[in-house]
Amino acid sequence: MFVIPSLLGLIFFLAPLNIDGNFTFPLALLAKSLQSFLGASILPIVSMVIGLAAIGSMIASIAKPTFITNSAILTRLFCLTPIWLVIRTLGAIFTLLALYKVGPEAIWGGDTGGLVLHDLLPSLFVTFIFAGLLLPLLLNFGLLELLGTLLSKLMRPIFRLPGRAAIDCISSWLGDGTVGVILTSKQYEDKKYTAREASVVATMFSPVGISFSLVILTQVGLQNYFVPFYGTICLSGVVAAMLIQFLPPLSYKKDCYIDGTLPDKNDELVPEGHSAMSFGLELALERASKVKSLRSVAKEGVHNALDMVIGVLPVVMAIGTLGLIVAESTPLFSILGAPFVPLLELLHVAEAQAAAETVLVGFTDMYVPSIIAASTIDSDMTKFVIAALSVTQLIFMSETGSVILSSKIPVNFLELMAIFLLRTLITLPIIALVAHMIF
Repeated sequence: MFVIPSLLGLIFFLAPLNIDGNFTFPLALLAKSLQSFLGASILPIVSMVIGLAAIGSMIASIAKPTFITNSAILTRLFCLTPIWLVIRTLGAIFTLLALYKVGPEAIWGGDTGGLVLHDLLPSLFVTFIFAGLLLPLLLNFGLLELLGTLLSKLMRPIFRLPGRAAIDCISSWLGDGTVGVILTSKQYEDKKYTAREASVVATMFSPVGISFSLVILTQVGLQNYFVPFYGTICLSGVVAAMLIQFLPPLSYKKDCYIDGTLPDKNDELVPEGHSAMSFGLELALERASKVKSLRSVAKEGVHNALDMVIGVLPVVMAIGTLGLIVAESTPLFSILGAPFVPLLELLHVAEAQAAAETVLVGFTDMYVPSIIAASTIDSDMTKFVIAALSVTQLIFMSETGSVILSSKIPVNFLELMAIFLLRTLITLPIIALVAHMIF
């Protein structure tokens, strides 16, 4: 009950695969296979899910039928606060407009709502299905208890996080940032993380994975520099995680669980007579023994998948589309990026004026800076800086930011903006320094 499910969880989420020369993971491979199988029908399916999410939420909010209010899972899925009801409804409206290409083109165009619906939501949809179904393999059978004990001496001193956070970090950095966010939120709900710990893990350790990083680098034509590129991302990301947790808004987060109770500071201490391995194994076996039936695990997996698909997809569509409309239709990000021109010039980044226009636009979507850089910037060093920065900024509203906002993790929109700016200011000089060494 401990070894087999835990090994399967590690394999699905973290085992690297080389398929036809492309680097991937079993979870991503399953998701892509399902997406290929569904083919053109995936867009109507995604649109239907978002539409049903909005309609169900309206019914739950207005009529409050007993079949929803008496069901824990339906209450969690459809009973929303007014602001989230508006966001979910907006997501449904934008989806219909983008699917049928009606209404203002600014909403459904290929660089705004069309991009979110056609390029992002299908891959998120299939990823969420498998991630939700398979998450119990990581959470329920003792793997996190074992890793938490073994890695606490590394994670506590460096990042002030419990050892179990390492699995979130690895699943994000090697796999997919949204999976890391969902895993973090789930552990926060289960009182495995405090509010501060969940906020730090979600905003410091949930960048896009290796495969997406390669896509970004290919977009700017520098795929031959992947090893130093990803090394730069890791270095700047670790420095950011070490520093930003001591700055507002993360420093203001309470170190208590979701229900307000305080953590036991000794829960990761290895008792006398135990090694870290033996104590971790004892905790793992104790956790695995609590699993009474595989049916209950499968039911939890289905609930996880429903939480992700119904709760997150409408938010990504609404917020992602609005952010891209602002980026494409207004000079806002060019104006906001102007103060970065002197900083980029100080760092001796070529074509500083053009680069500055991409610095903050990554808040809307991580692909946009690289798309702009590929078409407007000639310097390879500057393209390298922009591509690496777009990944280390981590929070982009078309995906990761929206997933964080729709989760239980206690971080709001303004706080995400502040963290995005802090990550930009801290990682940009490190990336520029490394870029000068490479080019």
